[in-house]
Amino acid sequence: MATKAASANAPLPVSIEDVRTAASRIMGSVVRTPTLVSKTLSDLTGATVYLKFENLQFTAAYKERGALNTLLQLDDAARAKGVIAASAGNHAQGLAYHATRLGIPSTIVMPLNTPTVKITQTEGHGANVILHGETFDAAYAHSRELEAERGFTFVHPFDDPRVIAGQGTAALEMLEDVPQIDTLVIPIGGGGLISGSAVVAKSEGRMLDVVGVEAELYPSMYNRIHGTAMPCAGDTLAEGIAVKEPGGITSKMVEALVDDIVLVSERRLEEAVSLLLQIEKTVVEGAGAAGLAALMAEPGRFRGKTVGTILCGGNIDTRLLANVLLRDLARSGRLARLRIRLQDRPGALFHVARIFHEQGVNIIEVYHQRVFTTLPAKGLITDIECETRDRDHLDRLMTALRRAQYEVSQVELA
Repeated sequence: MATKAASANAPLPVSIEDVRTAASRIMGSVVRTPTLVSKTLSDLTGATVYLKFENLQFTAAYKERGALNTLLQLDDAARAKGVIAASAGNHAQGLAYHATRLGIPSTIVMPLNTPTVKITQTEGHGANVILHGETFDAAYAHSRELEAERGFTFVHPFDDPRVIAGQGTAALEMLEDVPQIDTLVIPIGGGGLISGSAVVAKSEGRMLDVVGVEAELYPSMYNRIHGTAMPCAGDTLAEGIAVKEPGGITSKMVEALVDDIVLVSERRLEEAVSLLLQIEKTVVEGAGAAGLAALMAEPGRFRGKTVGTILCGGNIDTRLLANVLLRDLARSGRLARLRIRLQDRPGALFHVARIFHEQGVNIIEVYHQRVFTTLPAKGLITDIECETRDRDHLDRLMTALRRAQYEVSQVELA
């Protein structure tokens, strides 16, 4: 696909001057996060991969940039009345943190089903949290009502030129640090981050490729740009970019500046979260891993390129992270559940366990099933969870069990 260039004939709502001004405005109040090359991920993908660690911001997400850039442009009257937003995620925390730091009252409207930890974190940053409605749309509508009633300033999470310019400062820093980057791979939710990043990528004669990434379950910007009508629904690991309707401003900018949009599966998102923790020793949420997920999903597309991607957030539930890591271990063969048919007689389990011992495989759990099975009354099914070194080690164990005349199969993940 041909690389798009910025058009002088179609001025956009955000310019490179806006991004540079935002960078000067917020300097010293947000972390200038590092951009580092990953040799191992480069070897895995065939590209030279640079990561910008926005998960190292104080609230663990890039959203602070746009929120702060907006807050710093409010007049005294607006500051005194306060700001409001509808968000159950990183925007809520970024806005609350910087508003409190600047002495500006903040109100965040969240759906009733928002996890308690997110409510507590947002309140901890000094915001007044209001729970309203069962969906984000209901919370958003209520926030706009309160804006009108109480004179608050509404701070949109993505569809505002001030926010877009602030988000673009992440790409500005990355390209200042590593000017040889020729491709940006940026997650897309509402489109604020990629819009600001694309402004930087296409400025001053640059011809960088800009590739957006969305979860397959929420292809909202893809639909908008390509005129498709794929459904936007489901439980995605990348809830930070699970947006059903992208912004009007951001859609215009994406259409003008972004070269392509890649859709990634849940499995690729899980794999990317796990790889970043194992290889880079950094915790990212699903949205933050979307760029790497795209590199893993389409290696041929990026092979030989110098790619920059933004780890846009690190706020992931610890239990969810544990599940992702365990599922990755299972898919790689290092953790497995084997279903073995035995005869119900003394020593049967002992003889099976001996084979595991001989093969150097650690048994974690054993599950016997005598009743809920279609086997004869004297037969039983045993599921054994075990830990191996890799897929080859697991294959050797299963071969040894079959040589000993056991019926064995692996219980596969979806």
